[in-house]
Amino acid sequence: MNNYLEEQKPTPIPFVEIRNVYKAFPTQPNAQSVPAVQDVSLLIPHQEEGDFVAFLGPSGCGKSTLLQMISGLLPPDKGEVYALGKEVAGPDAQSVTVQQAYTCFPWLSVLGNVEFGLKVHGASGVERRKIATEYLQKVGLGDRLDANPRQLSGGMQQRVAIARTLAMRLPIVLMDEPFGALDAQTRADMQEMLLSLWQAENNLVVFVTHDISEALLLANRIIVFSSRPARIVYDMQVPFERPRPQSLLYDSQFLKLSQVLVGLLKHSETAFTNSTAKSGN
Repeated sequence: MNNYLEEQKPTPIPFVEIRNVYKAFPTQPNAQSVPAVQDVSLLIPHQEEGDFVAFLGPSGCGKSTLLQMISGLLPPDKGEVYALGKEVAGPDAQSVTVQQAYTCFPWLSVLGNVEFGLKVHGASGVERRKIATEYLQKVGLGDRLDANPRQLSGGMQQRVAIARTLAMRLPIVLMDEPFGALDAQTRADMQEMLLSLWQAENNLVVFVTHDISEALLLANRIIVFSSRPARIVYDMQVPFERPRPQSLLYDSQFLKLSQVLVGLLKHSETAFTNSTAKSGN
């Protein structure tokens, strides 16, 4: 009996839990609000090795709105969002977000940009410089510490943003189409770099994208959303082992799963169009 009790372990607190979330926005002052997210519930359990979950859906479907509710930047109109067991009521120290737009501070050096988040979290000057330098080396910018962000390409600026984010070593990292504005080769390089960094961190990454190949290449799990308002239409466990080279894009099973996801997105778009037509909108 004692051995049995000793072997019992407490159930790990989920990374993220979303319960019946609804969010709408007014299109004009005093006009009726238009739903962006409709009755979404989702559980992302805790994993010792971390997890990588992709939110996949058409552009403008509401998946970024859901990401902002996880971060605390937007409150839900109905329902609750929990991060590590705590209800999200505003931005806190549990998560950090990487945006698609370049978010470097132009008045700070590359090193200063990465140190900024660490300073906010109370790290000393010596500690900030050490950690920031380490992560800039990891993203291939160890020789650009004193550069101004305006001297960098778009891909390099996103490397700075990712270094700044990961350097804070928070348990939840939210990424809102961070590679959407990059050319194909830079995007592939950034995907490979992100996977390498994530596998060393053991945290949760929630990654918003409308790119099917990107979702399959990066994620352990893909949550597929309908057209606006966002509803979950499919929850896929990605079967490919890691590491995942870019050559996986041409694998026969990868291509088959891509077609499955294309069909799901197309079906959700058709269903949305038909329902809109029937409602007279």
